[in-house]
Amino acid sequence: MLDCAASMTARILDGKSLAAATRTALKRKVEALVQRGVRPGLGVVIAGDNPASKVYVRNKTLAAEETGVRSRLLEYGIHVSEAELMQTVAALNADSAVHGILVQLPLPKHIDASRVLESIAPAKDVDGFHEANLGALMAGRPGVVPCTPLACMRLIEHAGVQVAGRRAVVVGRSNIVGKPLAHLLLQKDATVTICHSKSVDLGGICRSADLLFAAVGRPKLIGAEMVKPGACVVDVGINRLPDGKLAGDVDFDAVRRVAGWITPVPGGVGPMTIAMLLENCIRAATTE
Repeated sequence: MLDCAASMTARILDGKSLAAATRTALKRKVEALVQRGVRPGLGVVIAGDNPASKVYVRNKTLAAEETGVRSRLLEYGIHVSEAELMQTVAALNADSAVHGILVQLPLPKHIDASRVLESIAPAKDVDGFHEANLGALMAGRPGVVPCTPLACMRLIEHAGVQVAGRRAVVVGRSNIVGKPLAHLLLQKDATVTICHSKSVDLGGICRSADLLFAAVGRPKLIGAEMVKPGACVVDVGINRLPDGKLAGDVDFDAVRRVAGWITPVPGGVGPMTIAMLLENCIRAATTE
């Protein structure tokens, strides 16, 4: 049984405030590292003219500077070659002042993003996208954990939501969110189901979930009729509506009347994802 009555409005999992507290704690860790002569460094590579990507990169570099992490932004136009990006990553791999490397996605269409990501040294792969890190996660070995799944777990753990023994449903099977999130939930002893575009009776599966995670990039896909009363609902999606407003994959206004806990969009998973990126970078500097 979940411990939140169905008639109550859901408690908000406030990623913005938790991220601020996390950055404050990380800043203290950076100060301690600086005393030892180590200043964490983050190399950020962006290519193309995607407006959303530029906003995301600006937010990440600002958060890095706020916590004392030195950021180095390398910007390229839409016609940059794959070879040039690979050379940039190789230079960052070899730079001892750079502890974390972030290649902002999406890359221009003529570039094989997987080749570029796989060229990042696994220890500096602060996004956790490298096959070595994803494989380590699946095998339960130490590695860099992808930031967004880690953010989801940190949010529910901070709220005191029980995971062990609960039924978790992850809607979305990407290598960036869905699959690694499922493995993190398994590590915490949840019973996990992954749904995707070919899943039959998506609503019925979602209604069985004590913990429901939406990560498909379809605005308001998850409605109140798909949510078990009292469930914990984590919305990873962020979508731009025709009127310019932002919406998640969950119909927030409807679902909050049914769920026990829910993340807002914006202000939920997004800020914590950036905080986890910085945590990964600082951890890399700590273990050098």
